[in-house]
Amino acid sequence: MQSNTDLHASKHAADAYRLAFNDPEFLNRPETRGVRFQLELLKPELVQAEAGIDNTIVVFGSARFNEDNNYYQAARQFARLVSKACLSKPKPERLTICTGGGPGIMEAANRGAMEAGAPSVALNISLPHEQKPNPYVTPELCFQFHYFALRKMHFAMRAKALIAFPGGFGTLDELFEMLTLVQTRKVKPTPVLLYGSDYWKRLIDFDWMVDSGTISKNDLACFQYVDSPEEAWAEIQKLLTCQTTDKA
Repeated sequence: MQSNTDLHASKHAADAYRLAFNDPEFLNRPETRGVRFQLELLKPELVQAEAGIDNTIVVFGSARFNEDNNYYQAARQFARLVSKACLSKPKPERLTICTGGGPGIMEAANRGAMEAGAPSVALNISLPHEQKPNPYVTPELCFQFHYFALRKMHFAMRAKALIAFPGGFGTLDELFEMLTLVQTRKVKPTPVLLYGSDYWKRLIDFDWMVDSGTISKNDLACFQYVDSPEEAWAEIQKLLTCQTTDKA
């Protein structure tokens, strides 16, 4: 009979012999964090490329709204409008709805796309309170992230436009990440829409930021307010058309 010491030594010998990429304990060590970054960047990139997802419209907003909420229904209608309009387009020209994959506004947008018969992308995040994908996501385009930074990078990589519905800390984090990228020209010009002007103007006084000298007046052009799904979709189409004309 083997002693506990022998069993312990035997286990470690087996772990050492295991192929590195088949060793979960090794891959979860602090020293292999860089490898995990690469994998979390690469997997969604390859899967979306293979599915022909080239351009997205990112929808942010509170996870706390249910279907009785006006903003929930507006996000649902917006996603349905976009998805219906893009279904007949060739894949390289389609705009695919992309959300964080959770409840609330995210659920509403995935739901609207599904109702239009279109796929949608879900970039979910593992959280202590276990955020699960909503029932309307497209399963083969639903990804789970550990790192917020990599998740936000994927939001930005394919975004042709972003619409932020009222939300909390997470929505603000994602919104200001994108505004910073647009302001500093780290991404191509990307329309950023703030849905619900009453909410956003009360929450953030951008004019006071200009008066205080913390942003320039030109920075106010990084975003605009919209108050209906139809207005939001019309503005995105107009802005994207302007960008195409400018390139020509």
